[in-house]
Formats: sequence, C-alpha cells, structure tokens
Amino acid sequence: MLIVRASASGSLEKGTSADIHTRGLTADMGLFDLFKKKEGATASSSNVAKWADRVSDKRAQAYDRQEALALLADLKTEEAARALLRRFTFATDPSITDQEEKETAFEGIIAAGQEALAPVRDFAKKAESLAWPIRVFKTLLSQDAYLEELIKLLEPWDTEYSKFIDPKLQLLAALEDEKHPSIRGAVERFLEDTNEAARFAAVAVLLKQDEPEALVALGKALPEEESLRVKNRMALGLSNSGWTIPKDLEPVFERGLPPGYRLNDGRVLRL
Repeated sequence: MLIVRASASGSLEKGTSADIHTRGLTADMGLFDLFKKKEGATASSSNVAKWADRVSDKRAQAYDRQEALALLADLKTEEAARALLRRFTFATDPSITDQEEKETAFEGIIAAGQEALAPVRDFAKKAESLAWPIRVFKTLLSQDAYLEELIKLLEPWDTEYSKFIDPKLQLLAALEDEKHPSIRGAVERFLEDTNEAARFAAVAVLLKQDEPEALVALGKALPEEESLRVKNRMALGLSNSGWTIPKDLEPVFERGLPPGYRLNDGRVLRL
C-alpha cells in the first residue's frame, strides 16, 4: 500500500510502510551514532584524570595500572602524554614489570607525536631522572632539534656544588654520543665543575667532538685537575686524537700531563 506522510524535515514522503519505516530507522541510527561518539569523547577526556591517578599510584594493583596505561596510550593526545609521564616518577617490583609498564608509557607518549613535546619539556625541567625524556626527544626529533633540547636542559646547571646532579650527568652522557658544532660551547665550562664525575663526562664529550679548538679549555683545566682519573682520560683522548698542541700551550700541557704520557713535537704520546 502506498503511504504518504510528513518527514521530520516537513517534506512529504511517499512509499510503502516498510520503506518509510526503514528510512526512519536509518535517520534515528545516524543520530544515535553521533550522540554515542560525542559521549565517548567526553568520557575519554573526563577519565584521563582518573587514569592518571591510577598510573601514578605505586601501591595500585599492577593489572589496574597497566589497564590505565593502555587506555591513556590509545588516546594519543597531549593530555594523555602528560599523564603517562607520571609513570616515570617511581619504580616497582618486580623490575621486569616496572620496565614493561614504562615501555608502555613510552610507546603511548611517542604515539601522541608532536603533541607530546610540550608535556615532556615541562616534565624534564623538574624530573629527578631524564633517561626517558631524553629517549622521547631522540625518537621524535631530528638530530639538530634533539641536541637543542638537551643543551637547553643543560643551561640552568652551573658548576658549583650540588647534592643531586643526576640530570646533569645524564645530559652530558647523552651528548657524549653526539657530534655537533653546538656542543663544545655548551660543555666546556663543565671542565671546572666541582663534581669529578661531571668533569670526567665533560672531557669525554669534548674529545668526541674532534674539534682542536677545545685544546684551549682542556689546556687550562689539565694543570688544575686534581683527579688522576680525569687527567688520564684527558691524556688518553689527546693521544688518540692526534691533535697538535699549539706552541704557546705546550708548557701548560707538559706541566699537567699525568705519569705515563709526554709531549713530543706537539703531540701527546702514551709511554
């Protein structure tokens, strides 16, 4: 039977009762799907805070924490990345579970892409360990941009005594793996650091750069260096580099070289 009725928009619809019923269901389903998507988005956003609390709860059950990590990782947003970073603030037993959870957090942060950079920068400024932020920067950025981030994080650190300098040592260690014109100028001042480990790391970074211009700073530091370990690291690096010591710096290096090394025709030789 042909039926004529007014549609929701006010126009007339013609067709069998089955046709009109089907069209009505389709329209209703479209509205239902739309509202469902909106409700889902709202729920995801509102749940981030709850999942973030669970992720950062060291005393929570591992299963609950891992579920929250997975849910946050699926969002791929700046807010989710900020929440996932909280998992890097503590360790749990067993260590294998701790590592797996941190890998899940890392992958979720990487999935957020460029949106994760702002939260990672904020986190790195206050973090007690920079191991994971450094890894995120290295994964997401080009070499130039990655090194720019490391040098920016290194800038606030001075060479005076500080009880806790793990982030500074981690940054220097990361720079030791890189070679770039911007590194030498950022690191030379740490040859005068009060911390022996920082001075040792600075020597390693500068020798890695293969820039003889660093000889001025190295020559100034060598005679004043009290640590035999640092002196030996410097002397060994110079002997391996093949750099020629400028004439005006030869007396300084001769005075500062540790036992087992000597200067010959401007070259540091190992005996």
